[in-house]
Amino acid sequence: MNPNQKTVTQQAIDLLKDLISIPSFSGEENRTADAIQHWLSGFGIATKRQANNVYAFNQYFDTDKPTLLLNSHHDTVKPNAAYSKDPFDPHVEDGKLFGLGSNDAGGCLVSLLATFVHFYKRDDLNHNIIMAATGEEENAGPHSLLALLPILPKIDVAIVGEPTLMDLAIAEKGLIVFDAIVEGTPSHAAHPNGNNSIYNTIHVLDWFKNYHFNKKSEVLGEVKMTVTQIHAGKQHNVVPAQVDLVVDVRVNDRYSNAEIAQLLQEKAPCTMTPRSLRLNSSSIDPNHMLVKSGLALGRKTYGSPTLSDQAALSCQSLKIGPGDSTRSHSADEFIFVHEIEAGIDLYIKLLNGFFKNN
Repeated sequence: MNPNQKTVTQQAIDLLKDLISIPSFSGEENRTADAIQHWLSGFGIATKRQANNVYAFNQYFDTDKPTLLLNSHHDTVKPNAAYSKDPFDPHVEDGKLFGLGSNDAGGCLVSLLATFVHFYKRDDLNHNIIMAATGEEENAGPHSLLALLPILPKIDVAIVGEPTLMDLAIAEKGLIVFDAIVEGTPSHAAHPNGNNSIYNTIHVLDWFKNYHFNKKSEVLGEVKMTVTQIHAGKQHNVVPAQVDLVVDVRVNDRYSNAEIAQLLQEKAPCTMTPRSLRLNSSSIDPNHMLVKSGLALGRKTYGSPTLSDQAALSCQSLKIGPGDSTRSHSADEFIFVHEIEAGIDLYIKLLNGFFKNN
């Protein structure tokens, strides 16, 4: 690592500490957006802003060149009750930087920002670079990357920063959340009722538990369907008219979300209503030069079961970043400092290989 890269890396880690100290729940990221703009301005980089989405173009942006998007998010979930440390107190213990959003996805974000700074003044790139630090990823909100994309130039390929241990997530499952209703006949609990909605739910839950979708993906495996919420009844002596379920479906790249919705609405033994069909699966050609560049660096490929802002993109995209996805949304969240240092170095090498061979 050259001296300048080492300096920028330390500044990126300092920025992450600042971001951790500022609450930035989805939809409330205005102060972290301010901090990111201030940080980039310290390198003489002009930024633009749409809601709490901060974005910038490389110095020699050329409309005749294809464009690479670097994206990660600066919003967080709310800390869970199991935290034993202050979630907004960024501190390092045994090489671990603790704090809410440190792993998901602060480490990725600041690593991509440092990478953008590294390439910002290069005048010999065969791609433009747009850096986008976006909000409302955690809740797939209306002011997320999805809202920013219409005002950006055409994106040809993207890197989405999420914790992958710097391995190459070449595909990502889509998501559909369904509201399901199991119906029955309401009655007084003291009277016979052969159409009890709660008892009817036993069969429905068993169907969800055992149903398998036919098309399996080589990269993403099977579609995964999980009942995650159930609600029924208000009084102990009244059989309710219906039981409300929430069903989480993670969709592989062999189906579109619309196909899954139609299939379940036809086959499920209850009423199924999708909340949205826009969060489709995403992927990148395994032979894409970004993937080849990563493989040349000794990274491995895999399919990711978790959703990210990739779902908003219509271009090919690669998910990669420092940190471990299993730490995301956990109590006492952390990222190793060395993961950020190595992440910046790997991002730079990844792009060097990409630019060199395109």
